[in-house]
Amino acid sequence: MTGARSIEDLLRELAPQVLGTLLRRHGQFEGCEDAVQEAVLAAAVQWPREGVPDNPRGWLVTVASRRFIDQVRSDHARRERESATVAADVPPEDVPDTDDTLVLLFLCCHPTLTPASQTALTLRAVGGLTTAEIAHAFLVPEATMAARISRAKQRVKAAGSSFALPEGAEREERLRVVLHVLYLIFNEGYTASSGSELHRADLAREAIRLTRAVHAQLPGDGEVTGLLALMLLTDARREARTNAAGDLVPLAEQDRAKWDRLLIDEGTELVKASLAGPELGPYQLQAAIAATHADAATAELTDWRQVHALYLILDRIAPNPMVTLNRAIALAETMGPQAGLALLATLDDDGRMAGHHRLLSVRAHLLERAGDPAGAYEHYRRAAKATASLAEQRHLESRARRLRTPRP
Repeated sequence: MTGARSIEDLLRELAPQVLGTLLRRHGQFEGCEDAVQEAVLAAAVQWPREGVPDNPRGWLVTVASRRFIDQVRSDHARRERESATVAADVPPEDVPDTDDTLVLLFLCCHPTLTPASQTALTLRAVGGLTTAEIAHAFLVPEATMAARISRAKQRVKAAGSSFALPEGAEREERLRVVLHVLYLIFNEGYTASSGSELHRADLAREAIRLTRAVHAQLPGDGEVTGLLALMLLTDARREARTNAAGDLVPLAEQDRAKWDRLLIDEGTELVKASLAGPELGPYQLQAAIAATHADAATAELTDWRQVHALYLILDRIAPNPMVTLNRAIALAETMGPQAGLALLATLDDDGRMAGHHRLLSVRAHLLERAGDPAGAYEHYRRAAKATASLAEQRHLESRARRLRTPRP
């Protein structure tokens, strides 16, 4: 393992395991996390030059442990010594062969934290992203993100959480929070909520990597399997979602030859496995919907009745306005645009959807199909103004321009 990229991948995989080991030994989340980051930096400098040690995990644990002790005992000047100097000639310690990634995810998704803080702390401590990288991904100043992460660590410390998997019902509840955070990270990577690019591929890949890690430890959990399947089936379409200019290409217009068949095959098998269990959850249903789209060779061959039926079940077990909105799209494909518009009307009094660009854009699309170009034009324009994503803005504005009535 000598390539720079392979070392980077190895460090990203090992970092949460090393942090878990330190937390078991020393506690003190913030100090341990800082020590691991310094050990990773030392490895990034030293390993490409001198080679990866025989026991890379043990090497990192040893360096991080010494860094942590140094932080406790030394003044600021000693803590700021160059990582490469500190790391030189460090023998690996005897490290237990356990992977605490899942425990660490549970800790980062502590219920006392807000979803934004859970996401940031997960990306920092488990994903191995720097504070600058996380800030860039969410388009906030680095200082703002650093303060958010620091506050999250302090809240976890104040809550007195032990580094262990919770038991019983609490474990199940916390696992749902973990999956939700991973889902949020993936969605932000797949369709960025703001900025000039439609995708943030690094975030999507990181969400998939972390979900694979959870699945490896909980392979029999249907919702974990379903979430991984959903991510793979969705990410398989990424290359077809934009054209050469970086503009958004809707699902119905995508070149399906560009879809990643390996991801689709893997995701489809995971869907089958997830649906074989006794219970059915929202991620499993969303994955089944994604698999139905992936199974269609062309947009015209999509089994919209099956898609609508799955959305009906999803709307019953996990109702939320976005599910209703997507069900309206499927209903319009089976019963016509007026049926879809009637279902959309049920969302008009939902405060969560007030002025949401997705509701405006779907209504514009259905109005266009229903033969109301003026109404469609108005809603496309409103939708374009309501989104902070420049890629989505360009797409919606282009739809509106097609409908604009020529003036004399």
